[in-house]
Amino acid sequence: MSKYARIIVDISQEKLDKTFDYRIPEHLRAQLAVGMQVTVPFGNRRMTGYVIELTDETDFDEEKIKDIFHITKNSVPLESHLIALAAWMRKNYGGTMNHALKTVLPVKQKKKMEEHKRVRLAVHPVEAKNLLAEFVRKHSTARARLLEALLEVEELDWAVITGKLAVSSSVIRALEEQGVLKVIRETQYRNPVGHLSRKDYVRQLNEEQQRVVDTFLSDYESGERKTYLLKGVTGSGKTEVYMELIAHIVAQGKQAIVLIPEIALTYQTVMRFYNRFGDRVSVLNSRMTAGERYDQFLRAKNGEIDIIIGPRSALFTPFLNLGLIIIDEEHEASYKSENVPRYHARETAIARAAMLGAAVVLGSATPSVDSFYKAKSGEYCLLTMEKRVKEQPLPECEVIDLREELRLGNRSILSGRLTELMEQRLRDGQQTMLFLNRRGMSGFVSCRACGYVIKCPHCDVSLSQHGGGEASGRMVCHYCGCEMPRPKTCPSCGSKYISGFKAGTEKVEQIVKQRFPQARVLRMDTDTTRNRESYEQILSAFANHEADILVGTQMIVKGHDFPDVTLVGVLAADLSLYVSDYHAPERTFQLLVQAAGRAGRGRLPGEVVIQTYDPEHYAIVAAKSQDYEAFYEQEIEYRALMYYPPVWNLLVILCASRSEADAAEGARLLKRRVDQWSQGAGLLMQVIGPADAAVAKVNDIYKKVLYLKTQDYADLVKIKDEAEKFIRENRAYKDVAVQFDFNPVNGF
Repeated sequence: MSKYARIIVDISQEKLDKTFDYRIPEHLRAQLAVGMQVTVPFGNRRMTGYVIELTDETDFDEEKIKDIFHITKNSVPLESHLIALAAWMRKNYGGTMNHALKTVLPVKQKKKMEEHKRVRLAVHPVEAKNLLAEFVRKHSTARARLLEALLEVEELDWAVITGKLAVSSSVIRALEEQGVLKVIRETQYRNPVGHLSRKDYVRQLNEEQQRVVDTFLSDYESGERKTYLLKGVTGSGKTEVYMELIAHIVAQGKQAIVLIPEIALTYQTVMRFYNRFGDRVSVLNSRMTAGERYDQFLRAKNGEIDIIIGPRSALFTPFLNLGLIIIDEEHEASYKSENVPRYHARETAIARAAMLGAAVVLGSATPSVDSFYKAKSGEYCLLTMEKRVKEQPLPECEVIDLREELRLGNRSILSGRLTELMEQRLRDGQQTMLFLNRRGMSGFVSCRACGYVIKCPHCDVSLSQHGGGEASGRMVCHYCGCEMPRPKTCPSCGSKYISGFKAGTEKVEQIVKQRFPQARVLRMDTDTTRNRESYEQILSAFANHEADILVGTQMIVKGHDFPDVTLVGVLAADLSLYVSDYHAPERTFQLLVQAAGRAGRGRLPGEVVIQTYDPEHYAIVAAKSQDYEAFYEQEIEYRALMYYPPVWNLLVILCASRSEADAAEGARLLKRRVDQWSQGAGLLMQVIGPADAAVAKVNDIYKKVLYLKTQDYADLVKIKDEAEKFIRENRAYKDVAVQFDFNPVNGF
């Protein structure tokens, strides 16, 4: 048994981002293991920390090494391979090891197991009747009531006794102590899918689906563990392929993780998996109670489930024999963490799979430009499915020019054509989904007469409106800091109809109800889905035809399958097209194709109406024809021209402080040192900034950013390492927090 433990103390400071050696007391040596949380003396304080290594050797004076106090009560131990993954994350994304360890531990604390209790008589019925008579004589009514009930039935639930019979727990315990009753206690897991009813599952793969499955299994059986990009049009049956791959993995005694981008997708996805795999599948997400999450953590660790489904954090489920990680809708920005360490689930999944000898499947109808670029270069293996299941046609797509609607005198958010098609659906008893693309609502200023969007003259991204009302304020570029006053008339056509686009789902719902008073309307957005059950209730109601029209944000367009939806209306495609982020065309194309994919998934064909002020934009033209390759070719050309990922790599360094001067000085010093390092190493690198962050001040914290662009990701990691060392050694950063974001996906 080892004498010393190397421990990461629970302090997220760069200067203390290292292990400290502690002596293991004799009474803990048999219990202590790598991954456990312990309480240790640290200076004059008691601190918690994680055991990273056990050893018999130390480089420090043994006389000065302190003892561990104890193993932290109710802490959840980390698996050793997750500690290795945390180290990889800390290296590749920055932050401290403590940040990374907390990230890979999806459940932080043990929770008491739920207990199911039943009560039965422990004495002969004759003796029980004698006792009953005695209780009646003494007016012990509660005891008499309980004994009388147990003489009629053999066994009663504790909840029935304390509820319907109104007998207190103390009475039950007293009779148990006297030997009159026996209480049977059984622990049971809190099961988030326990309420589901399993339906028959019929395995049915078409030729394309079977070809994908065969390719994967051929590689897997021969020992190859690759990363696959499955590009399948909406409705091509990617989920069926996932389940078939998992069935083969599980048959070999291995486990699978299925990541989904939104909690909203869990209900329909889990139902399909549950029908096939039953109780061997479960979910893990932030809307579950702490007890539910802990129980799924235990079930996974104990091998009692084979499949876990959930958003980004489910990636760290402690499966001991992981064989496959699937990331559905892999293009989604929610797979990138906005907290330190700012990891991407896609790259982290690939790293975890490599450590455990597992395969990775990335699936999407509209893959991220990054993933398709890697598939084109051979880093990922590309698999495609070009047809919908049962040969259903892709929906017919129509683009409506909102500039023309304005010229015709229609100022409603519903175009004439969309209104006409909605009326037709209501007459025919079919369903409609209205999608309001609300990404970037702080966003751009555009002309409703000609569609002109005001852009930065230096960066080819839209300027964002800040401050003031419709007739005042300023416009700012979040890339280079360029500023200009907001114009009162359109610089292109002179129209006075120039403004920021403002609309919300609640407003749309009101307009729809006024225009179609006979329609039953549901709304799905962050306001209507605050409760844990809200997603399931709204989706179930719409699936059961309790509503004719579903209005919502992007959460309604991803992965849902409603056979009677034959019309999808995209109310404002432009809202994501001109946000101040180079991903804007990609996000717009993806959202439009995903939205279009909700129509015509049943026996009836579908139609899609895309409303826009810029019908000639290549993202909208490509989305209309659902031509991913045409979009990709234009987008990758633009990325190469502007030195953006994936052609180059981008590192954003954020300096934050309560003092604007300190934040600016911290960024300035870093820029000078980065210039020195890159020139000394002969690196081809662009260094831009310092500039204000997209939101330059939050809660009295000022933020300044540097942008570093280079082709080799490893060079950016080296720069990050050098920057961390420089920060630790420089007093200028005493009151400045520095964070690193590699290839950000949500703007900055």
